[in-house]
Amino acid sequence: MWIIAIICIYFAILMLISKLTQRRADNQTFFRAERRSPWYMVAFGMIGASISGVTFVSVPGMVLSSQMTYLQTCLGFILGYLVVAFVLLPVYYRLNLISIYTYLGQRLGHRSYQTGAWFFLLSKLVGAAVKFYVVCIVLQQFVFDDLGVPFVVSVLGMALLIWLYTRKGGVRTLVFTDTFQTVCLFSALLLIIYIAMGQMDYSLVDAYHAVSSDERSRVFVLDDWTSPRYFWKQFLSGAFIVIVMTGLDQDMMQKNLTCRTLREAQKDMCSYGLAFVPVNLLFLALGVLLAQLFEAQGISFPVKGDELLPLFVEGNHSPHISHLLPLIFTLGIVAASFSSADSALTSLTTSYCVDIRNKPHDEQLRKRSHIVICLLFAVMIILFQMLNSKSLIDAIYTIVSYTYGPLLGLFAFGLFTKKQVRDKWVPLVCVASPFICYGIDLVAQTLWDYHFGYELLMLNGLLTFLGLCLLIRSAECQSPS
Repeated sequence: MWIIAIICIYFAILMLISKLTQRRADNQTFFRAERRSPWYMVAFGMIGASISGVTFVSVPGMVLSSQMTYLQTCLGFILGYLVVAFVLLPVYYRLNLISIYTYLGQRLGHRSYQTGAWFFLLSKLVGAAVKFYVVCIVLQQFVFDDLGVPFVVSVLGMALLIWLYTRKGGVRTLVFTDTFQTVCLFSALLLIIYIAMGQMDYSLVDAYHAVSSDERSRVFVLDDWTSPRYFWKQFLSGAFIVIVMTGLDQDMMQKNLTCRTLREAQKDMCSYGLAFVPVNLLFLALGVLLAQLFEAQGISFPVKGDELLPLFVEGNHSPHISHLLPLIFTLGIVAASFSSADSALTSLTTSYCVDIRNKPHDEQLRKRSHIVICLLFAVMIILFQMLNSKSLIDAIYTIVSYTYGPLLGLFAFGLFTKKQVRDKWVPLVCVASPFICYGIDLVAQTLWDYHFGYELLMLNGLLTFLGLCLLIRSAECQSPS
């Protein structure tokens, strides 16, 4: 009952914030927040929006298999955010864009524009649904099963709640709700760390020394270039992940484009870009502390790292915190997952109305589209649960990861060349590139036992870029200038 009370209070606050921020309920507010968002609120809220519920659960468990090497990727994030701030944002602000994919239409042509928008719509809808599915399973296990609430009802209810507090204010509401949800997320994370430290009788200094001296706290891999955790692979991949999955993603860019000026948007981008290293360091440090706690108590590690934090919450029987810990965990995962899902659904509505239907001023279309997209989101999650196949979920994640490569190639070609392409063939290149990339990955595994990691994104983008070079109008392919 306490968990339900916490969830009800949480959503009551979200609804109150939504009510207070709905000064106007038109498309200008829903899509762009009238470009009046304070940059520091956008920056703080974007930290929470970028950390999904899957991240909240998964990152602590990474230390069991890959130590703290994920921080190498986070260091690459900083470089990526600088590129987004000083290369992409000036273009978006100069063109006064609502949807960033409008740039592709102005630069390369209508087919290129539609291709970029459809790649975003399909990959974001599936990716957001997969992420939220994982969270729904955890909440079902911790909360709704005990209450006898069916999975279908809980999913539809959560999708309804997202629609309720975003249906009028859109991105304007999200700027403020993200700030609140980020506070909840960090509060939950710090409280769980505090509880883990308390169970091991650690002071803050003791915890620092325990984590830093643990072999699982290794960050850098500089001696094995074939390893997927090799520093330069992860660093460069981290940079490209941010460029593509933030700078070329309507979901991540829409709130940044609500700042008053380019200068403020750049401050926002750089601020929350720098924050990712200490934030993920906290998650990984929690993973090390939990691993030490399990060892001290003689508890076997879970088979999968994703289960480390939930196992700690579920299996904790301390009389002082046995009821408190699930409350904190639920608050953290709800804050992380909803700040990610509400942002995705709002950006999908924006892209559909602006890019696909080309009706940025049609309020009735926006309202209908938002409802339909929320329902599609819920239906996809329910289908995942009905199929009940973990391998299917892994496959979907892999497919989604391929779909961002063509966006990288499209934007790179547009930004770094001045050439025009045969626009009608662009969709073929963008569809073919992921399949060719997949074939190269299979060949590399078979012939050289080399497994591509995050660098697949760069390869995919390069293949798209080269394919566009073949489509240059009456000219030979030239190097980008």
